Amino acid sequence: MTHLVNNGYGSRVERLNQSRKTVAVVGAGGLGCPVSVSLVEAGVRLILIDADRVELSNLQRQTLFATTDLGRDKLEAAQDELNRRFPEVGEALNRIELRPGRLTWDTADVLLDGADLVIDATDDPDCRFIVNAWTLSRGLPAVIGGVHRFRGQVFAHAGYGPCFRCLFEESGPDIETCEQAGVIGALAGLVGHLQAERALELLRGDRQGVGIVTLIDALSGRTRNIALSRDPACPACRGAPPPTPAET
Repeated sequence: MTHLVNNGYGSRVERLNQSRKTVAVVGAGGLGCPVSVSLVEAGVRLILIDADRVELSNLQRQTLFATTDLGRDKLEAAQDELNRRFPEVGEALNRIELRPGRLTWDTADVLLDGADLVIDATDDPDCRFIVNAWTLSRGLPAVIGGVHRFRGQVFAHAGYGPCFRCLFEESGPDIETCEQAGVIGALAGLVGHLQAERALELLRGDRQGVGIVTLIDALSGRTRNIALSRDPACPACRGAPPPTPAET
């Protein structure tokens, strides 16, 4: 994981600042909190998307919030805490844009507009497929993460196949959310920071993590990386390979 010091942020941050990249983070919960911390720390502009309020039962994994935030909109509480932790970064960028709302097929164009990369940091299975399809249709990269009890996973695509739909069928009513299944708070932090690291790699043109499914088992402490093959029958990407230089 990359953690940047308080002064002189380094050449990596300078490059990201100069390119003025914007990342849309869907969800300000257990994954969205560590994702946002890592990206703001790296000098990336954020679009934060959420529609919920801070609840007591979530504080053990939603690390941007405290008991004094109970009942507040997550977006406003997250923005205040990020600005408090990183005043120099926040002042230099002069924006952490808040977009209240729930990501659906109908709201995606509005909520994700202007993003150079999208991170799904929700516990909503449907959102993962929306992020996957929306970014593919625009040739944009995406990072999708999830936690379920003792297990976590992270996957990234670069705007072409293989994609998340090559790995999973569409969600159904039997898929549990974090609230229903439970999750270890520390695991959510680990997955969120890994999502941010994948995003930073993609923003600087590094494709080494593309098409790799990272599986984390918190009980055994084991991590596995599995290279996903393109599925020619995938309804989302149809297994499309990277565009040729003439197409970019």
